[in-house]
Amino acid sequence: MSSAEFPEAGTKTGAVRGRLEDGLAVFRGIPYAQPPVGAARFAAPRPAERWDGVREAFAFGPPPPQEPFGPEGAPPGPVPTGDDWLTVNVWTPEVDPAARRPVMVWFYGGAYKFGSADDPAYDGGRLARDGELVVVTFNYRVGVEGFLRIEGAPANRGLLDQVAALEWVRENITAFGGDPDQVTVFGESAGAGSIAALMAMPSARGLIHRAIAQSVPGTFFSDALAADIAEVVAGELGLRPTVEDLSGVDPRKLPGAGAALSTRMREYVHRWGAVALTPTPYSPVVDGEVLPATPWAALADGAAREVELIAGHNRDEYRLFVLLGGLLGRVDEGLASSTLGLFGPAADAEQAYRAAFPDASAEYLFELVQSDWLFRMPSLRLAEAQVAGGGPAHLYELTWPAPANGGLLGACHGLDVPLTFGVYGGLGAMLIGPEPTPETETLSAHIRAAWTAFARTGDPGWPGYDTEHRLVRLLDVEPTVAPYPEEASRRLWERHTFEALALTTE
Repeated sequence: MSSAEFPEAGTKTGAVRGRLEDGLAVFRGIPYAQPPVGAARFAAPRPAERWDGVREAFAFGPPPPQEPFGPEGAPPGPVPTGDDWLTVNVWTPEVDPAARRPVMVWFYGGAYKFGSADDPAYDGGRLARDGELVVVTFNYRVGVEGFLRIEGAPANRGLLDQVAALEWVRENITAFGGDPDQVTVFGESAGAGSIAALMAMPSARGLIHRAIAQSVPGTFFSDALAADIAEVVAGELGLRPTVEDLSGVDPRKLPGAGAALSTRMREYVHRWGAVALTPTPYSPVVDGEVLPATPWAALADGAAREVELIAGHNRDEYRLFVLLGGLLGRVDEGLASSTLGLFGPAADAEQAYRAAFPDASAEYLFELVQSDWLFRMPSLRLAEAQVAGGGPAHLYELTWPAPANGGLLGACHGLDVPLTFGVYGGLGAMLIGPEPTPETETLSAHIRAAWTAFARTGDPGWPGYDTEHRLVRLLDVEPTVAPYPEEASRRLWERHTFEALALTTE
């Protein structure tokens, strides 16, 4: 084999051989931890075992066990085989330890219950090539394996996987031409929530130098809420949420319990509150050990003041879920009223929202309060917490409407992902259409340039956020800098504290 066509790199556990693809050296499926099965099931990740010779790193590792994602009623995809879920993938311009290029590490989203690095939407080639830096993607445990509160197992195993992946980057990325002292993590939705959590975790201290959190979810569970949800999920199988009971169940069968619950979570609204009306029973748990506090509290106390942060959200976050739930054009005043009461920031939330948005339709209010509760206000407040704790933060809002469906979805949740990678398959095709327009490519190029400049210098090209001027980048075909545009929502939520969600009997 030609060393030019099949580049090799040495890691702490053995040598790997990748492929040359469009001018980049690409390595896939490198283990960063042992397969979490058998005696390692539901345990914290354990260091990968050494191997002899040169290991081929041509194919992605199998995704972690998870619920299928797709339209309701669609046939499930093939069940992946193999237990090497915990693997990393690297795109690099050159395999040269002296290169010391900035490193960007992607955290996928997926409601903490699905997602994997083999998704074509997360191909790091364009970012690595255009930004002349190293891009890393990786798998972490999701759903029951990663986030269910299981007795006898550490909480937040998915987050612990992420820490292990970042430790792999610190120990090995120099061999791939990367600089372990210039690591930028970036992620969307549950990936952004994970990044926010890691910024609050002592075990991740020093592993992250810069962070880009795209659409941070506000859902973090208290231990009591997480334990109650775990009882119900395990109960779908007639089991207790313990290592003893669950470790005997095939990992690929466990996601069915969560999927079964997802179809009737609203039955538990009297115990779980607004969480019961979300699409997932999983979130990071503020357990006091792995995750000692919510990100907003920890950052305000200065836990990550040395980390440079970009946080932001999309203008019309929740509209995608309105569409997926079959509710576009079907929200009446009664549904809007109950939703405002459940998700709003205070007892008089419905009255306050209607006063702040007097001309808004029932459907817009239904969408708006859930956009604010789930993504917009948590993202804004993360930047504010970072500034309060003495750290630097930049804020953005994506305002460009998705061109597919005649712009019906607006700047909806997930639209930033294809723009970040410059890859338009999968969700990108649904939101952007079969071919990217010149406008799409212009905005994508701008976002990629801003993200990679931030990874290199800490400056994305617009002023830092502060609570006096509140300047943000509005991401559109012609990006601008302006005061935060969602001022009405910001004022409605300014006295609200994003705390760990509680178990309730109301």
